[in-house]
This record gives sequence, structure tokens and C-alpha cells, in this order.
Amino acid sequence: MSEKNYLSLSSSILYRCNQKHFDKLLSRYEIGYTQLILLTQIYEKEGISMNGLALNGVFDKGTITKSIQRLEQLSYVRIESSEVDKRSKLLFTTEKAQEIMPDLYRMRSEWNSYLSSGLDQSEIDVYYRVQNRLIEKAREYTAEFDDDMVPFYGLQKLTLLDFPGKMACTVFTGGCNFRCPYCHNRSLVFLNENDGEIMTEDILDYLETRKKILDGVCISGGEPLLHKGIKDFIRKVRSLGLLVKVDTNGSNYDALKELIDEGLVDYVAMDIKQYPAKYHRTIGVENIDLKEIEKTKDLLLMGKVDYEFRTTVVKEFHEVEDFVKIGKWIQGARRYYLQNFEDHGTCIQNGLSEVGPKVLEEMKETVRPYVQEVEIRGIKE
Repeated sequence: MSEKNYLSLSSSILYRCNQKHFDKLLSRYEIGYTQLILLTQIYEKEGISMNGLALNGVFDKGTITKSIQRLEQLSYVRIESSEVDKRSKLLFTTEKAQEIMPDLYRMRSEWNSYLSSGLDQSEIDVYYRVQNRLIEKAREYTAEFDDDMVPFYGLQKLTLLDFPGKMACTVFTGGCNFRCPYCHNRSLVFLNENDGEIMTEDILDYLETRKKILDGVCISGGEPLLHKGIKDFIRKVRSLGLLVKVDTNGSNYDALKELIDEGLVDYVAMDIKQYPAKYHRTIGVENIDLKEIEKTKDLLLMGKVDYEFRTTVVKEFHEVEDFVKIGKWIQGARRYYLQNFEDHGTCIQNGLSEVGPKVLEEMKETVRPYVQEVEIRGIKE
């Protein structure tokens, strides 16, 4: 097969040559080829969001985030919150950037003239027409892969608590379908566009260097099972010889069952927010299908994988009497943990409080007749 048939190779060569050329010219402005492309898009559409840049498909979100941070540090870009959605970050060029834009356009024009020298206009028109068709088809094909990416927003490099009996690290995925008022991971539920996403490759590289030290990986969130690509990530983790624990709210039965059936998960921690009649109020969402949660709970009770149930106890949402109904609902459970609410100032709703030690102990004793093992986790000394 001749080299001209390797379209991706030809495109890569052209991209690398462009990059080398512009990186050299742009060094005086302390930016590179990537920043040039993004800065031009922002300049031509002031107020574009970071998601808008990602939809253009030139770079992945991680690359965009890092490059925008660099442009902001250099005072070429300013970031403003949208008046419509405060979580959405809009991008604008600064006066400093606007002063250099004519020079950047001149660089691009001169380079394009150099590349196209010796070609007549009809050849150039054919090239761009074919190129646009190839780009369109490539975007159609790769769009599905965007759905398979797992957005990671946190990495705790070592924990002795998250994975019972194991030395592990914990990774945190972004996004959740619950809005529990007492959730202390608000930033993982309502993702800000300027939050730094951690690349999957960086996490796997870290695990590769620690695989002889760590026993396993805890995957938390957010809600990890929302992401289609989580199974592929877990496969890669297990290929390193590491065990896997998944934290879940139980709303994605099929995803968890698939992991268990394929032997990809070693331990599951499922949050039990309340007994069913009070569930919707406790999770802050009215339209969650409790049948999924019921099925997940029953799946774990079958004992095909090691597991625990756990409840974060909040004074405004839980009473001692609730735990009789919770106990009956999870009757026969292997392990059940109560963990008292702590306000770290990062909750979805302000003004919530913990229960007293005596009340927490009473809740524990109330549920004891229904489960094999019940403990209070995280008692303050």
C-alpha cells in the first residue's frame, strides 16, 4: 500500500510541521500552536464557552483547560461567568491579546501562502473541499467515542480508609444524577467549566508506577456508573494487577450487574439514602426511578461480590424511626455503616447539621436486628 493512502499519517505530518513552525515564531509571545488556534477561535467569537471550544473538535477538554489556564496566566484571555448559567464560563480576549492578533493573522497568512505556492486556485479549492468532507466523516465516526470518555476530577494518591483492608488510591469522576442537599462533593455534581480535568492516561501512568505498592483503586464520584467508558477504564486498572472498588448511588443497575458478571469489580459500596418513601426528598430529585435502586440493592444482597451499604446521617433528613424501615429494606445485608454528616462548607445546601453521638448510637442499635454487621464510621475522638 502506498504512503498516499495513509491519510492519518499525512495529516499528522502536516500538523507537526505546522506546530514546529508556529511554536518557533510564537515563542516571543510565550504561547504555542495550540494556544494560537484557541486564541483565534475566541477572538473570532468573543464570549464562546469552553464547551463551545470543545464542540469544535480540535482538542480534547483536558488540553483546552490547560491551554486556557495558560492564556489566562499570560493575560491574553479573561474568563467571565455567564449571566444565564453561573457554572458556564465565557471566554474573551484581552486588550493585550487584541494587540498581537494582527501579527498572528499575518503569520498564518504567510505560512498558508508558502504551503500553497505552486498550486493554482482550482487545486486549492479541491483540497479544501475534500478536506472538509474528510473532517465531517471523521467527526461523525468519533462522536460516539466522546460519550465513552470518563471525566476524572480528582485523585487521592493513597488511602487506607476508602477500600476496606486495602492500601489504595481513590479517583473521582465528575457528574451525578442525584442532588443530595448534604453532598460534600458539590464541585463534582455541578461541574464548573474551569475545573481541571485529569486525563485518564495520567491516572493510568500513576497506577503503573505504584502497582507494586497499591492493592487497589477506589472509583468514587459523583456517580461513576453514569459513564459508558468506566468499564474500559476498570479493565485497564485490572490489567495492572490491581483490585477495584466502586462507590455508587445504585441508580445504574445494568452497568453494575455487567461489571459484577464479568468479574471486573471486587468490592461495591452502595449509598442507602433513606427508606423508599423518603428517598426522593433525601436525594433532591423527584424523577429518579427507585426500581433501579431496588434492583441494585437486591443484586448486592445476593452476595456475588463483596459489598457494603452505608448511610450519611443528617439531622434534617433522618430520624431514629427511619432506621427500622431501612433495616427491613436491606434485611440480611452483610455490612451496613452509619457515617455522621460533617459540614466542610462544600455542600449543595447550607445550614445542615450532624446528629448527636447518643442519637447516632440509637440509630445503630435500631438497625442491628436486621443486618449481619452494623458500625458507625468516622467517629470523632
